[in-house]
Amino acid sequence: MKAEAPAPVQRNRHVLVTALGITQILAWGSSYYLPAVLAAPIAKDTGWSLALVVAGLSCGLLLAGLVSPVTGRLIQRHGGRPVLAAGSLLLAAGHSLLATATVYPLYLSAWLLMGLGMSSSLYDAGFATLGRLYGRAARGAITNLTLFGGFASTVCWPLSAFLVEHGGWRIACLSYAAIHLAVCLPLHLWVIPPPPPATPAR
Repeated sequence: MKAEAPAPVQRNRHVLVTALGITQILAWGSSYYLPAVLAAPIAKDTGWSLALVVAGLSCGLLLAGLVSPVTGRLIQRHGGRPVLAAGSLLLAAGHSLLATATVYPLYLSAWLLMGLGMSSSLYDAGFATLGRLYGRAARGAITNLTLFGGFASTVCWPLSAFLVEHGGWRIACLSYAAIHLAVCLPLHLWVIPPPPPATPAR
């Protein structure tokens, strides 16, 4: 008797985790770790204090935490593909606004936009997507995705430093916006499968 072909979600697990790993590296490196390299150049260029510059990330993280329950419900209802894709678009928009910020309120607005993007593109959204696809069998995939994310600073700190050195911090932000549109968004749209039908909770 011919064995039944594996479901697409199962067959593409390694490809999916690798793709999500790449997008996690870029999302973490261009958001949470961004001020590690860009804070000093931003402060020097704008005249804002270093504390005010880093406060942008704090505001973004606060908003990301506040909206995370909504993000989880959206992933449960619609799957991770549209949410993670929206995260790529929000991060790209946040970086674009950050690159053009000349007054502090606009700078904070950019980080709030980045906060929405972080909520829908970092570990929480990635783990929820894997859990929605694989259920209890997602533990191994989540572990592997965590290992990928650990390379964010290793990859993006040198990349950020290179971009700042050769173009300035605004060019660095625009470059990350382009990366999210050219790399992360296509990976989220093309690799993440639709979720299986939700089963009623017992």
